[in-house]
Amino acid sequence: MQEPSYRTIIEPFRIHSVQPIRMTTRAAREEMLAAAGYNLFRLHAEDVIIDLLTDSGTGAMSAEQWAGIQRGDESYAGASSFFRFRDAVQNLFPFRHVLPTHQGRAAERILFSVVGGAGKVVPNNTHFDTTRANVEATGATAVDLPIPEALVPGLRHPFKGNMDVAALARLLEEQAGNVPVVFVTVTNNSGGGQPVSLANLREVREVCTRFGVPLFLDGCRFAENAWFVKVREPGYESVPVADIVREMASLADGMTMSAKKDPLANMGGWLALNDDDLAERCRRLEILTEGFPTYGGLAGRDLEAVAQGLSEAVDEVYLRYRIRSTEYLGEALEAAGVPVVVPFGGHAVFVDARALLAHIPPLEYPGQVLSCALYVEGGVRTSEIGTVMFGLHPDGSETPAAMDLVRLAIPRRTYTQSHIDYVIEVVTAVARDRQALKGMRIVDAPSALRHFSATFAPL
Repeated sequence: MQEPSYRTIIEPFRIHSVQPIRMTTRAAREEMLAAAGYNLFRLHAEDVIIDLLTDSGTGAMSAEQWAGIQRGDESYAGASSFFRFRDAVQNLFPFRHVLPTHQGRAAERILFSVVGGAGKVVPNNTHFDTTRANVEATGATAVDLPIPEALVPGLRHPFKGNMDVAALARLLEEQAGNVPVVFVTVTNNSGGGQPVSLANLREVREVCTRFGVPLFLDGCRFAENAWFVKVREPGYESVPVADIVREMASLADGMTMSAKKDPLANMGGWLALNDDDLAERCRRLEILTEGFPTYGGLAGRDLEAVAQGLSEAVDEVYLRYRIRSTEYLGEALEAAGVPVVVPFGGHAVFVDARALLAHIPPLEYPGQVLSCALYVEGGVRTSEIGTVMFGLHPDGSETPAAMDLVRLAIPRRTYTQSHIDYVIEVVTAVARDRQALKGMRIVDAPSALRHFSATFAPL
């Protein structure tokens, strides 16, 4: 007998513990936002009703992860928790060397400090903020090579995270000897949480092999990417998600990882690679900056949480719920006439702020304006992915980013359908009254990663 199919995708878990949400008024939110310099990163978390700022480290851990925390071995060197962590990583990503780090940007810093430097060029399908910053901090140049379809928010393409392989080949030929590594981000966060196909990854691998350049993955959302491969790429319909992940890993020479995303942990990450010499140089830097290589800036209990989270991340019942929940939000906004990036990403829905607020020029930061409006309207905190985040260049010049998006990142296993229904109401209310919104200017900002701490003022 065939299992019945229902439209409603329920959360595949029971809620074991709850955290109260403090409700605020519109007037109070206006005051708090002004006091924070119109930067949502500067708000107190208790002043946020629904927090969609990021999916990084904000998810809920399972009972088995909490049980693992109790087993954490806090020995300084050679802790048993490290070996459980290493084995869990290598079960999905069988690289020879696994170096734990306190989070993904630490892995990036170690790798690019070793292979980067002035005159070097690091291509990616699209760098995210910390990746780009860590590349540029060494004096190297970060180059984005997305396929053209990736830059059209309303265009439907099953794998808008793909890299432009022809552009990569041209770059490697023009910059012979200057490219120490090629990166592919799965899923492509800056481009709307879009997946990369295995066919594209194989083509990138072939080009890298031809030019003798190693290929690394930024694997933060590897499980979501593998799910999209399973449901969208011909020939993978019956392949288990874990096996798709292993195939992705087999095409690469190494990876950086923030375990705060798909591995379902609140803290952690790693750098994994095959090259023995490169691994040794990275290990020496890790000892200097992160800690001994069997803890890498993490407590043993964190290593246990990551190890358990990796097995839960590739559970297909969980992934079906996860992706469908994101689609639920995206479909409702699209039906309401809100311009969004399609197809919907795995971890977030991205609103096309440049299209929604067409009356606000890119250098008046429509994404920041929209994010602030969503907070004032309903206490929903989101993140600008646009000209504030990517418009400033190392030489101090500023140009509009390729897109001005607002990311509604959904923490894993944290909010229920009623929370998302509330978010839908808030976004559609702001969209309805969008003509009343005005642009912003930057009052003060650092020269790197300015979106974290810049202050703004309405025009």
